[in-house]
Amino acid sequence: MPHAVQPASNVPAVRLSGVRLDRGARTILDGLELQVPRGSITAILGPSGSGKSTLLAAITGELVPAAGTVEVFGRPGPRRHRERLALRKGIGVLLQGNGLLTDLTAGENVALPLRAHTKLPPPVIEQLVLMKLHAVGLRTAVDLYPRELSGGMARRVALARAIALDPPLMLYDEPLTGLDPIASGVIMSLIARLNATLGLTSIIVSHHVRETLPIADQVLVTANRGIVFTGTPAELEASPDPLLRQFLRGEPDGPIAFDPASAQAARPAAAPVSAGAR
Repeated sequence: MPHAVQPASNVPAVRLSGVRLDRGARTILDGLELQVPRGSITAILGPSGSGKSTLLAAITGELVPAAGTVEVFGRPGPRRHRERLALRKGIGVLLQGNGLLTDLTAGENVALPLRAHTKLPPPVIEQLVLMKLHAVGLRTAVDLYPRELSGGMARRVALARAIALDPPLMLYDEPLTGLDPIASGVIMSLIARLNATLGLTSIIVSHHVRETLPIADQVLVTANRGIVFTGTPAELEASPDPLLRQFLRGEPDGPIAFDPASAQAARPAAAPVSAGAR
């Protein structure tokens, strides 16, 4: 199946240069510099309200940067509605709320993007649906309705739907929200396996640090209106930076204010910490 976004071999999957993201009159993130290597899993961590989901919105084209540039596989962020739709066909998104339609079966939910964006005959779509459900271990759930699925199963069906069009880029927005530890482990294992077997590039936004770090190649931490760390999971764990230690340990007092609005008013964006700077 042809991709709406064709990856080029010599450019990052995602590149942000000097990006500022605003919501109304408020600046959420500023001075963003980011490169996501093709084939990698990048984790974007940070406290609630630090702009993680806003960053995903910029990558999908939903939010146009107030300054700077966003590129996906070397292509600049779209400005027109039709261009944004074309971009999103090549980006799979798993939302924390699943977004499954309750009056459709699991198979019908997975078939939605195939019916909306392709002209494939119904028998082919049916086989593709079974293949995608098999990829997440739920082939036998094809005729079940969302109300008949556990939380973990519903999340896997949503994942099967997200990969239905074979997108080269996957975005996960808090994929573990509401899941028990076992279901969380299954989802993270699936993300890692699908990334490797399908040749994807994955970006995971999460505040579940311990579950996310083991599968990540690159980690970014957002806080105080910017990216305050870029490096490997091991480098994050070893960092002596007080802000990062506060976040990893879940301490209420430290450089990260409990009230994000107070943090923005009290201090400028922190300078990013990288492995080479320590």
